[in-house]
Amino acid sequence: MDEMTYLTILFDYYGDLFSDKQKSYFIDYYFNNLSLSEISENLNISRNAIHKQLKMMEKKLYEYEKVLGLYQKSQKLQTIIDKIKDNELKQQLLDLL
Repeated sequence: MDEMTYLTILFDYYGDLFSDKQKSYFIDYYFNNLSLSEISENLNISRNAIHKQLKMMEKKLYEYEKVLGLYQKSQKLQTIIDKIKDNELKQQLLDLL
C-alpha cells in the first residue's frame, strides 16, 4: 500500500483528533487532490504554513497508529472474521467494525 493511501486510512481513524483547520488542509490535499499553492490561495495563508501543518499531521498520524494501533487491530479482526463460517455472526461482527 502506498503512503498516501495509508495516510488517508489513518486519517479515517484519527482525523477527529485534529482541529477543523487541520482537517480542512488534509482533506483538500489528500482527498480533493489540491496542490499546496491552490490551498494557500483558497485560504489566504502561506504555502509553507500548509506544508508544515501537513507534515506535522502526517507525523502525528503515524504516532497515533504506533501507540493505539486501531488500523492494525482492525486488519487483524477482519482476518479473523473472514474465517468465520456462521454468516449471521460474521455480519454482526462486521457491523461493529
